Amino acid sequence: MRNTASYNLFPDAPTERRMARARWLAREGRVGDADAAYRAVLAEHPDFQDCWAEYFELLRRTRRLADALALADAATERFGAGAFSHTLRGAALIELGRYPEALKALEEALEYDPGLALAWHELGLVAHRLGDGNRALLALDRAFALEPHTATLKLRGRVLRDAGRYVAAEVSFEGAAEAAEHDEQHADAQREIAVTRRYALWAPRRPADLSPAEAWFAETGAVVLAAVPAAAPPEDDALVAAFVELARDRGWHFGQVVVVGPAGPPWPGLAAALDAPLVPTRGFDPAAAPLVVTAEPGDSEWRRLVNSVDRHGTGIAFALQHPAEPATAAQADVVGVLTDAGRRRASAADPARAVSQAQHPAARVADRRLAAAP
Repeated sequence: MRNTASYNLFPDAPTERRMARARWLAREGRVGDADAAYRAVLAEHPDFQDCWAEYFELLRRTRRLADALALADAATERFGAGAFSHTLRGAALIELGRYPEALKALEEALEYDPGLALAWHELGLVAHRLGDGNRALLALDRAFALEPHTATLKLRGRVLRDAGRYVAAEVSFEGAAEAAEHDEQHADAQREIAVTRRYALWAPRRPADLSPAEAWFAETGAVVLAAVPAAAPPEDDALVAAFVELARDRGWHFGQVVVVGPAGPPWPGLAAALDAPLVPTRGFDPAAAPLVVTAEPGDSEWRRLVNSVDRHGTGIAFALQHPAEPATAAQADVVGVLTDAGRRRASAADPARAVSQAQHPAARVADRRLAAAP
């Protein structure tokens, strides 16, 4: 649920202070402990609706969807059939994919209280999920008029972005960034702005019209080399050759090639083509504009080196293959080919498209410092 107060670990209001521990535990990722803490607050203060909303959001965020629906039912038992309980139930049904039921619950919530901004916000979400962008925008505008909130602006931006209205979406996300009261809110809005700008690379096409590799670049900012459907998955040598072509086109120069994992083929050939020494991980030097390479990301050494590259803004991380799920602990800047359950997608390198992605000002490689040409 939208609740800016949940970002505040040191609130002034006595009722808010009771939830400070639960909030801290949730932000630390200690979901089980946060769950118990919220339940303890509700046991002592069962009429505190903000706690019901925050606890619901914890369940929603951690995909405990049956528990979220059960909590909504418990709210109905506690508060009766009203705007708040119907809104909780509608939100739970949205996450369960039961959109017509969710829409009905939220419409009933607004019959009880047409001034409940939270219900309008959730109505905008379910309308968006049902593909009714116009109704979604009207509902979100109503929610924002009743209670200005960064979450509503961000959702409005996503609705506009999915409709291919990238300029309008960026304006909405910029508004969310400017209105953010906490660092986490601001950082999230900035990420959405970058994603929107990458999607706009293919305007006027909408996100739903993009290929999986194009959408993956938009969501992550990582260049994908093998992005064109083909009869068979690409070989390592083809991916390395495509990276070398991209590096030469962009004028990238590296002071070292650092291998995470076995140092055999194809890495010696890559280092020779780039005229850079091949070194083990212990020789990693962030000041040397390193190219950190691996067959597939995942181990702790990869995470350590990639995080260092990100932190220093120097060098590039390249993975031959990468799981298609964007969420990873350490993201590669350039990916050879995406995989599904460890299997490479049947695709071929597209150097022109890779160059276009690498040139984008919101690409992960956009601001990296690299070595001067020898």
